[in-house]
Amino acid sequence: MQGLRASGAAMMVSLLALMPEVAQAQSNEALQRQIDELKAQVQMLTSALAANKGAAPETAAAAPAPVAPATPAPATLATATAPAQPPAAAPEAASAPAPRSKAWYDRLSLRGYTQMRYNAFLSGDDTAPAGQSRLRSVHDSSISDRGSFSLRRARLVVQGDISDRVSLYLQSDFATAVSNQAGSERREGFGQLRDAYADVFLDKAKTFRLRLGQSKVPYGWENMQSSSNRLTLDRSDGINSGVPGERDMGVIAYYTPPSVQKIWDRLGDDGQKLFGNYGAFGFGVFNGQGINRTEQNKGLMKVAFATWPFELDGLGGAFAGQVFEIGGSAMMNDFQPELRSGSVGGPVDDNRAGIHAMLYPQPFGIQAEWNWGKGPQYDPLSLSVESKKLSGGYVQMMYRAPTESIGSLIPYARWQRYRGGWKGSTSAPRLETDEIELGVEWQPWKALEITLAYARMKRAEADERRAGRAEGNLIRTQVQWNY
Repeated sequence: MQGLRASGAAMMVSLLALMPEVAQAQSNEALQRQIDELKAQVQMLTSALAANKGAAPETAAAAPAPVAPATPAPATLATATAPAQPPAAAPEAASAPAPRSKAWYDRLSLRGYTQMRYNAFLSGDDTAPAGQSRLRSVHDSSISDRGSFSLRRARLVVQGDISDRVSLYLQSDFATAVSNQAGSERREGFGQLRDAYADVFLDKAKTFRLRLGQSKVPYGWENMQSSSNRLTLDRSDGINSGVPGERDMGVIAYYTPPSVQKIWDRLGDDGQKLFGNYGAFGFGVFNGQGINRTEQNKGLMKVAFATWPFELDGLGGAFAGQVFEIGGSAMMNDFQPELRSGSVGGPVDDNRAGIHAMLYPQPFGIQAEWNWGKGPQYDPLSLSVESKKLSGGYVQMMYRAPTESIGSLIPYARWQRYRGGWKGSTSAPRLETDEIELGVEWQPWKALEITLAYARMKRAEADERRAGRAEGNLIRTQVQWNY
């Protein structure tokens, strides 16, 4: 019977809410009685819910029942339709469970990129008699009389924060070649370790860090910039001659002031091609023999690097919003070159210093680097590798034109020159490079980049057995997909 009365009371309240004129006609006593019955039902439901959650029956029974006022208050439409206030939540329900720490697989990310190229000779010395230089590049082995399609890089990166103060970075390349086999044919598509390092942050703000393992040597701005982010197809001979392969085994200390990081973050959000996850200041020590090569002496290569961006907003006019960056690097090393005989030569002084400067393209930009010093170079008179003078670098101009319809377009022009040894090749042959490259990079989507370039080259082949220089004109293409 009580259930029927409760159902009737609930229906009555609903009708009163829909029909205010009927509610007003009811007596104050009848309305108050219906409200008291609804409160009793709410109290019963609350007690049952508490019992289901483990509350003691005594607690539910001890809950005070609603007491009707001695003098009924005049009932109004607002009183009749006001919802009952929910009971206070139990302490157990109010406390949220403690957040669980992320599993190791949630802390790591997987990404990479692949570059496919095609080089075509328009004219030039793609072949030459024995002892004479052919037109070749130390950066792209598919520039030859037999070159066609090739995979320049096929990189896969695993990285992530394994704790609040430690992060890891692991990168492999599956488009490297293997030589010095029993047969004379070169083998392509081998996997090779490129990076394997950990960053240890020394402060909570992550401005100071130590990088341990195999990583890029902080010498030259272009050397540290990822090939996935670089505008031109290859690095310049002059800057890359300091660290062919860009990497070595060692320890580096980096420092990045928050004000500098803020500028780089803004440039990155704007889509600028930055030089990577490196500090404004860096100092490191390395084995000194280069990437994936066994150390040959007890000495360590010492490297220092500094760069600083300046916002040009104060100049106004065409410079509003633009950033100018300038810096330099230096290295001291004793390098032992690989000789044609298959042995390793004695230590050779390899000391150099360089400067860099750039105006980020917003929309017009210019970038330049140059370095000088002494390094390993083959001497045809003594038939040995000696420490000789070197110098070289590049000047590059570009124009960045992002569009909403066809994506981003960046036409560019670069001139480079280098005179000095190339320690990355057997017997450290001398290079004499003069080159002009005109190209355009088109990025229709973030996952795809297409580069088309014309190159006018005049080079000495990186082989001490071949003399002179070769010339030629090439069309160079590259498709890069990012994942």
